[in-house]
Amino acid sequence: MSLLKFSVEGSSLNETKFVAKARNFELVIDEPPSLGGNDEGANPVEYLLASFAGCLNVVGFLVAKEHGLKLKNLNIKIEGDLNPAKFLGQGDDERAGYQHIQIFLDPDIEADEQTIHAWAEEVERRCPINDNLGNKTPIFMNIENIRSKENLSLN
Repeated sequence: MSLLKFSVEGSSLNETKFVAKARNFELVIDEPPSLGGNDEGANPVEYLLASFAGCLNVVGFLVAKEHGLKLKNLNIKIEGDLNPAKFLGQGDDERAGYQHIQIFLDPDIEADEQTIHAWAEEVERRCPINDNLGNKTPIFMNIENIRSKENLSLN
């Protein structure tokens, strides 16, 4: 199967607010007042958790359908803890990202416990966001001057 390419692009509106476009959709990203923002949208790490939940939802229904399971509804809660020190330039001792992420699935599914656990394991294994968060993904950051069409690779 050929690769699918997804992309977003956008611009900053101020120090904390960024508006991204994904296909025909606008994503407003902002920080809460406690981090200097105006709380006009979810912040980047909240969007990460939301994208993880959305991915688990899609894969959950897909896997259930493939196995002939009747999944009526799927409630998902995801939470993570991160130390903001590195992000705020106040230290390098801990990583900037989440220390851990915990997922709580509450499927309304007609199946026994063993089948539900097997379903959940397959959902976890096949979720692209889970794969990206659980495995190192090469990232290539470039500086692009759109006006002069020059690209400066940082790698």
